[in-house]
Amino acid sequence: MIPTYVVLGIIVVVGIFLWSLYNGLVTARLRIKEAWSQIEVQLKRRSSLIPNLMETVKGYAKHEKEVFENVTKARSAMLGAKNPKEAATADNQLTGALKTLFAVAEAYPKLNASDNFKELQEELSDTETKIAASRQFYNANVLDYNTKIKVFPNVILAGFLGFKEEEFFEAGEEAQKDIKVKF
Repeated sequence: MIPTYVVLGIIVVVGIFLWSLYNGLVTARLRIKEAWSQIEVQLKRRSSLIPNLMETVKGYAKHEKEVFENVTKARSAMLGAKNPKEAATADNQLTGALKTLFAVAEAYPKLNASDNFKELQEELSDTETKIAASRQFYNANVLDYNTKIKVFPNVILAGFLGFKEEEFFEAGEEAQKDIKVKF
């Protein structure tokens, strides 16, 4: 017969392991939520800059209706995104629409010389940099979390404890292509 202190020791070790595993996974999941909130802050900041940018450009490029409609649709999709996958899709659409908007703006020298336009363009550029950094931070946390729930022996217990794989925030192929504008 196994001595009682050995059985108690095994129970304590297993208990500490489960406690540590659970707390580590909860911490990793909370880091993902915090990182996602940073992305949302930057995406909302960008969305609030866009109407000002569009109004500035509209005064110069009144006949570019389709460009403005595409930016508006993409911005609405961004504001309505409910999860990282929807947000990534909307972000890719918005990025493409903004590339087109800036390409159109290049055709108007007076617009490019406008201090208001330059300031908005700089703020948007700064926001894009922050979005990229937030996306990288989010994806690093998702990688860490997904790795934790897939390694042995965690893989056996993570699903049982309710931990599921998280999605990465990925740029689509459209966001990586250059925009071609014809006049």
